[in-house]
Amino acid sequence: MILFEGKIVGVAGYNRINWSNKTAYIGYWLGEEFQRNGIMTKVVKSLTDYAFDELKLNKVEIRTAVGNKKSRSISERLNFINEGSIRQAEWLYDHYVDHVVYGILADEWK
Repeated sequence: MILFEGKIVGVAGYNRINWSNKTAYIGYWLGEEFQRNGIMTKVVKSLTDYAFDELKLNKVEIRTAVGNKKSRSISERLNFINEGSIRQAEWLYDHYVDHVVYGILADEWK
């Protein structure tokens, strides 16, 4: 969970870790009223630091709906690389959405 000023404002973590390929997949959600404060950028940076420094992984990925500009900007702000898209990757509300896959390697993070 993400705490901000004593309130639970969202969640973030590794959706999955592929130990054989040393890759972590970060997922997150933040309440709308708490967006645009840099909270999630700090959280994703911390999760990425931990993945590389403590877990000794090689890669971190974030998958985001193509149209979710706020979420995409987090990956871009942290210099993750746009590695392409996956068509109809997620059923969201009442339709499929495509995902953009962002990734960063351990040697790119430093």
